[in-house]
Amino acid sequence: MIHEILPVGPLQCNCSILGDEATREALVIDPGDNIREVLALTSKHNLVVKQIVITHAHIDHVGGAMKLRAATGAPILLNRRDYDLLKILDVQAAWVGMVSPGPVEIDQSVGDADKVKAGSLVADVIHTPGHTEGSICLYFPSENKLIAGDTLFAGSIGRTDLPGGSFNKIIRSLHEKVLVLPDETAVVPGHGPLTTIGEERKSNPFLR
Repeated sequence: MIHEILPVGPLQCNCSILGDEATREALVIDPGDNIREVLALTSKHNLVVKQIVITHAHIDHVGGAMKLRAATGAPILLNRRDYDLLKILDVQAAWVGMVSPGPVEIDQSVGDADKVKAGSLVADVIHTPGHTEGSICLYFPSENKLIAGDTLFAGSIGRTDLPGGSFNKIIRSLHEKVLVLPDETAVVPGHGPLTTIGEERKSNPFLR
């Protein structure tokens, strides 16, 4: 599997470009900004973007999605419980001092039991409410890799003080849906360094 991680935008959201080495089909997860650089990486690996997946509808994760869709024709996928957050992207922009990207249109809702695919790459969608109502994680069983969005970080968890956030829900999501994964599972958080499920189970102060 090809996997490039590009920190994008002023909040340095981890945008993942994942490609099948045989078919050159790709997923792009959380293209919050810097779409020119995202496209440069897909071009570098000769990848064709088949799906654009958003882990949650905060502006730093979704801000560049429409530009990427315009450039690639790939559909945008997001859990429907975050659609209301898309309606206040201008408000979100004011929170963080960014320019609003304008309306974002979602082509398909994804949630528990759904899968996202590019070539032979298949990820299970895990609905993990708490950071937002519609937060999702993506687990690639064949690669033992989790794209965690802002649900889990190295040594921390997603904030729950913004609209749609709930501390009780994020803790429940983490214990019931995320920590059940194998300890050796590599975790790509929405921001910051990579970690593993085992490391977070052992040392994350929110999960002990």
